[in-house]
Amino acid sequence: MQSAQTGLMQRLGRQRFDPDQFEIATLPVEVPGLDPAFSGYRLVQVSDIHLGNWVTAERWQGIVGLVNAQSPDAIALTGDFVSYVLDGVLDDLAAGLSRLQARDVITAVMGNHDHWMDVARVRQVLAASGVVELQNSVYTVRRDTAVLHIAGVDNITVGADDLTAILAMLPADGPAILLAHEPDFADTSATTGRFALQLSGHSHGGQMVLPKVGPMRGPLFKRYPNGRYQVGQMVQYTNRGVGTNAIRLRYRCQPEITVITLLPAVRGSEIV
Repeated sequence: MQSAQTGLMQRLGRQRFDPDQFEIATLPVEVPGLDPAFSGYRLVQVSDIHLGNWVTAERWQGIVGLVNAQSPDAIALTGDFVSYVLDGVLDDLAAGLSRLQARDVITAVMGNHDHWMDVARVRQVLAASGVVELQNSVYTVRRDTAVLHIAGVDNITVGADDLTAILAMLPADGPAILLAHEPDFADTSATTGRFALQLSGHSHGGQMVLPKVGPMRGPLFKRYPNGRYQVGQMVQYTNRGVGTNAIRLRYRCQPEITVITLLPAVRGSEIV
């Protein structure tokens, strides 16, 4: 009898969009200092599209539909929109990005592949599609007097990151979330004590999760390759991505869209 995993691999090999290929993962996160106005805030994360490889234009449009169906307050795109080709891909990327829908904002940071190709062209597509790139910068969401900060660090692999600049512009009041393509940057960002949550991608969840071994690991995803971790007082979450790079194969590592629900932190009977 065909195993469930073999069946998944066969479905991954098909060219058409199949929503059952993707897990809608849920991640409730208690955020210290979160104003009750943001309780239940839905932040949907998509990472590592690598459009033009396993993710075709048709699959990309289907992924966009899945994201919109989650009714996001905000969307976080954590890099690697492309892999090794831009021509014939960027128009398809724009067609999907322009269909994304969020109540407040669609934010993004760049991945190493975006920089390796032509980051200026990728940035142009994002800007024209209404996406706010957080290039070592901060975007503040407001609910009357309540605030929630979404910060983004530019790509660490290519040395474009500037956490000092982010901290300088980050207001002292209000909780903050950090987008960083490479998950192991959590060891640096957590030491600041300023971020409740870091959202990352880069690893594709290891792409291959082997029995007794776990996810495959590589540069800047050796410590936090897949899922949720506690790094000091900060939650680190590594999204498995929706695409694959050169090797179009996953094993026990389903493509993922993550729905993060923010909740006020509670200690005893008090909100903190």
